[in-house]
Amino acid sequence: MRRLRGSLDEQLSALGEAPFEGGDEAAVAACAEAVLRADEPLRTAVKAAVRGSLAVLADRAPGHSLEVRVPPYGAVQAVEGPRHTRGTPPGVVETDPLTWLRVATGRLSWEQAVSGHLVRASGARSDLSGRLPLWPVPPPGGAGRAARH
Repeated sequence: MRRLRGSLDEQLSALGEAPFEGGDEAAVAACAEAVLRADEPLRTAVKAAVRGSLAVLADRAPGHSLEVRVPPYGAVQAVEGPRHTRGTPPGVVETDPLTWLRVATGRLSWEQAVSGHLVRASGARSDLSGRLPLWPVPPPGGAGRAARH
């Protein structure tokens, strides 16, 4: 969490904003929002936001039947169901870092991401529409402030 907070504060500083002072999960949401607001997001902040948001998903939907991949930053296994032990899991979701953060924060719906071919999803448990966004969608014009509680 220390790395995430350091990356978040660095990204906020690059945006001309004050350091973050909220709780741990709120810091993940704030980091994702700061990355998405930046014209040129810092690589360390993108990495921290992706890894942190994947961890939140895995905590909220524990299991091993779906692998969510966001190369090159991370992958988690989530969603209850058949456990796999070798090779590709029964379900796979894969996307790029910024698309993942847009979907995780609600800036892009799951349906839009899949139909726009921004997310590749296969397997019976690969529909994450009921699990995303991870946080409430911030009000227009208040993206940075909404995640700070």
